[in-house]
Amino acid sequence: MAPKIEIERPGENQFRVRVSQDGSETSHLVTLKPEDYLRLTGGKADPAELVRRSFEFLLENEPKESILRQFDLSVIPKYFPEYETAIKNRLRTA
Repeated sequence: MAPKIEIERPGENQFRVRVSQDGSETSHLVTLKPEDYLRLTGGKADPAELVRRSFEFLLENEPKESILRQFDLSVIPKYFPEYETAIKNRLRTA
């Protein structure tokens, strides 16, 4: 079963992400700096969509339990160098 990703925006640059799959759930607090948002989307995608697509990417590469509970979106390329290219391609085809 595909994971269910729910996103809330408690603050200007904060997102609470809940991932449900196979009867369990994880919760993550993600921050997104304006400069990272612009670099990754060119301002052409909703910030929540960027976060959603980023979680889809992460879930293809690791189980939900391995995703950090709190992080800034800018740390993803430190773990997955292909992230920025992949996310830009995903947003272009959205």
